[in-house]
Amino acid sequence: MTSHDVVGILRRITGERSIGHLGTLDPMATGVLPLLLGKFTRLAQYFSSAEKSYSGAIRFGFATDTYDAEGQPAGPDLSPNLTLEQVRASATRIHGEIEQMPPAYSAKKIAGTPAYKLAREGKPVELKAVKIHIQSFEITSLAGAEGAFTMTISAGGYVRAVAHQLGQDLGCGAHLSSLRRTQAGVFTLNEAHSLDELQSLAGNVEALEELCIHPRNLLPEMPSVTADPMALGRLRNGAQANLPEFSQAPLVKVFAGQRELVGIARRVAGTLFQPVVVMG
Repeated sequence: MTSHDVVGILRRITGERSIGHLGTLDPMATGVLPLLLGKFTRLAQYFSSAEKSYSGAIRFGFATDTYDAEGQPAGPDLSPNLTLEQVRASATRIHGEIEQMPPAYSAKKIAGTPAYKLAREGKPVELKAVKIHIQSFEITSLAGAEGAFTMTISAGGYVRAVAHQLGQDLGCGAHLSSLRRTQAGVFTLNEAHSLDELQSLAGNVEALEELCIHPRNLLPEMPSVTADPMALGRLRNGAQANLPEFSQAPLVKVFAGQRELVGIARRVAGTLFQPVVVMG
């Protein structure tokens, strides 16, 4: 199941056509996939730089063309006799800001065409290395040729590319054998709901809304302000308005009442704010 498939399923469950996800999950992966519904898709820009955390397993012995278990082996299984200490020592060197080459089988676009389509057609895939940040990468255990790990990585980073690099560093090849996203920005696995759970509530708008994160808890780095009717009117029409209680915040979430998010406003000067996103 792809992330796009999940969006399609949620459209059928909710009846909402406008749905977007915050960061693609590879089809073999499980875990957290934050979704924005309806007018909340207008907030996607504020989630684009969020770090993501994962747990999973890396199979040592051979690389694959996709860097994961769904690809074709790039060579014979070397059946390495690795120790946990060896693997951990190599993993500690893949840390901080690094240059990472995205996998050929990825959604990165080359002249408008996804790289994976060119790779499948046997055409040359010329990608450029990008700077990413690996906050943490720990091998938690090693059983035979498979090592369990946890990782926190910046947006745009590929966990399977890290697995591939680790195999290269160890001289035996490696690929990602399983992956679960445990956190995406502020969204955690504990807050997530399964598709089966959502399906059981299909057509029950109130129950589905109760499962959604409260608008005041979104983007916690921005204060929430309940604006008066005059300020709301101006902001809804794209005009500047005074929001005196948050004169120092660069961005605020503006509400009408407790739940209705009207938009995001940016401080111009003093107590004067300009709307940058209007929810309608």
